[in-house]
Amino acid sequence: MPDGGPRLDIKIGSNGYAWWYLDGLSDDGRHGITIIALIGSVFSPYYAWAREKGPVPAENHCAMNVALYGRPGSRWAMTERGASALDRGPTHLKIGPSSLRWENGTAIVDVNEIAVPFPRRIRGTIRITPIVLNDRDFTLHSNGQHHWGPIAPCARIEVEMTHPDLTWAGSGYMDSNRGSAPLEDDFQGWDWSRAELPNGDAVVYYDLTQRDQTRCTIAHRFFAKGGSAAIDAPPRIRLPNINWQVARITRSDASSRVKLLKTLEDTPFYARSAIQMGLEGEVATGVHESLNLDRFNQRWVQVLLPFRMPRRAN
Repeated sequence: MPDGGPRLDIKIGSNGYAWWYLDGLSDDGRHGITIIALIGSVFSPYYAWAREKGPVPAENHCAMNVALYGRPGSRWAMTERGASALDRGPTHLKIGPSSLRWENGTAIVDVNEIAVPFPRRIRGTIRITPIVLNDRDFTLHSNGQHHWGPIAPCARIEVEMTHPDLTWAGSGYMDSNRGSAPLEDDFQGWDWSRAELPNGDAVVYYDLTQRDQTRCTIAHRFFAKGGSAAIDAPPRIRLPNINWQVARITRSDASSRVKLLKTLEDTPFYARSAIQMGLEGEVATGVHESLNLDRFNQRWVQVLLPFRMPRRAN
């Protein structure tokens, strides 16, 4: 958009996807949140099964994934909906009863979802206010079909929930991914992490393994005063596997600086964690994810997923 914000009405082709991702960690270290607004829900078994029969409109498979971490208040929801539940324009995106909008330089999410597996309401408003906006786009695959845009790598987040009753603020982050083909067609998986340095700068590492075994690494520092620069990626350091035995690998300038603070998501093909690591001689806290698309491709995993990802018509 002219003000540097994200366009929420980008065109998405059949079998493609776009998502807008937000996360935050509270200043006191007690709470965390992730929100992903998905069109062409890349981890949906329903979308994967539908594609087996031919091209599928991405809009037929959309979801607002919401995860709250910390006690009290941990809840998780990802209800998939059809095209009739989707409404969007340049600055707004509505999926069922939840929405994301860009307003006066701030991303605002109004959440109204039902948690699974235990039905409990998740309701509230989340605001991501960028400290700096980034307009650089990164290509993730050599075929040019997958892209990543770190919209607000340096940001503040404010969380005001009514269900559960919870209010906090902390460091925030927002990005977007888009592609014209299913992730599992072109990638075996990836490890990704973002962290905030003591001076407010943000560092992001993206380690991707393509389906043909080609590896790609993006290492970038985003300055709180504006601008960004590629940096040398420090050594890869292995974190303990999650219970589902998905491997986790991060980067740090010294193994002694790496600390697994908490495993936030432990699933058959995906892990999300809060970690501490050494970045360019400083200690930083951030969010880490590991994705195993070979595991996602397995039928037994996809059969399990509807228990966590119900589907509704609207």
